[in-house]
Amino acid sequence: MTESRRDPADAPEASAGPAAQDAPEAEPSGRPAHRDGNVLRWLSAYAASLVGDAVYFLALGWAAAQAGGPAEVGLIMASGAVPRAVLMLGGGVIADRFGPRRIVIVSDAMRCAMILGVAAALMLTGPAVWLLVLVALVFGAVDALFMPAVGALPPRITAPDQLVRVQGMKALANRFGGIVGAPVAGLAMGLGGAAAAFAVAGALFAGSLVLLVAVRIAPLPQEEPSAEGDGPQRRSVWRDLTDGFGYVRRHRLVGPLILSNIFFDLGGIPLINVGVVLLSSERGWGATGIAWIVGAFSAGAAATALLLTARGRVPRAGRVRLAGLAGGSVLVCALGSAPGLGWAVLVAAPMGMLVALCGGLTAGLVQTATAPAYLGRVSSLMSLISLGVAPLAYPVVGAAIGLWGATPVFWGCGALCLAAGLVGVSYREVREAELPDG
Repeated sequence: MTESRRDPADAPEASAGPAAQDAPEAEPSGRPAHRDGNVLRWLSAYAASLVGDAVYFLALGWAAAQAGGPAEVGLIMASGAVPRAVLMLGGGVIADRFGPRRIVIVSDAMRCAMILGVAAALMLTGPAVWLLVLVALVFGAVDALFMPAVGALPPRITAPDQLVRVQGMKALANRFGGIVGAPVAGLAMGLGGAAAAFAVAGALFAGSLVLLVAVRIAPLPQEEPSAEGDGPQRRSVWRDLTDGFGYVRRHRLVGPLILSNIFFDLGGIPLINVGVVLLSSERGWGATGIAWIVGAFSAGAAATALLLTARGRVPRAGRVRLAGLAGGSVLVCALGSAPGLGWAVLVAAPMGMLVALCGGLTAGLVQTATAPAYLGRVSSLMSLISLGVAPLAYPVVGAAIGLWGATPVFWGCGALCLAAGLVGVSYREVREAELPDG
């Protein structure tokens, strides 16, 4: 998919005004993404932010446990999810209006200032439930700005043929953040309690901010004024939002990919975060079983991320993605039917590989095909599905396993993953989708 392929769903290609003037500007270097200093600055900022997120959440949980009982801990930890889910789509509109680099920098600066302020407050007064709830709410609202904007940046800092490589690098950063964040938070809390951990998180956000300021972006093509003079700065937020939905609905590749991804996320995310825990409990594998299965899955996903980073492009990406969805659905069913822990671990590793492959190809194809003016809104929609909609299935999966056992529920999740593939098979544009060739 290249920019020369135009249809009514592809216009306009960019917004005039602040988004088109987001500086500093620079054309992609032409180097592979993993050797491009500009991309590496963005990746380092993203990784620092991920570690900061992990430290923040653990510090918040520890402070909540000191401030109240189990009910208060649950309230505090859940508070941030509400504004994040409610405001996520609006965050995409803002990213498209004012430029994702500007929004990423502003939101990162807000997080840094807020978390450092909380660290100072805890040092002076100690944790309080009202303060921690307020922090969680504000952090969730700022996240609703940050996530769509950071998802819209890759097409502006590298060439289209490098987007899958960037997705592999981003996946590695996600693994790095999860692995490093917990011990950093534990060390900080051991030395100075929750206040020290909040201070470390704030310092990581500050480091991320410095790197983001140094990231250069490519200028976007200018939008031609409409005949009615209804420029993007005169439209309401609601109209921009509905315009984004209309763009996704009309687009012959982006729309079906996002629809397919809804089934994929609903089948996969609750399974990994809830299903594996309950499967291990039901089979008597205990915490050790959870660790081995999740570890094997993560190792497989990391291996695919390394492959995508090194290779950079996957020929016949649409067909490879569909094959991955079919294989992944079979492995999900096999995991739920595994007769012992060893078999479950052997299944989890290739399942992680295929899940990461499908996720990386989906993101690369969507970012390549989406017109620049809509990248923030499309990114916010995909984030909302994975971070807002899929978690709503956690209690459903838990209740279903309690009623019927793990095996039939795993088969049901496998059917959802297969449905994701069937959606793709139904569209020629998805079957024949290709990534740009450098």
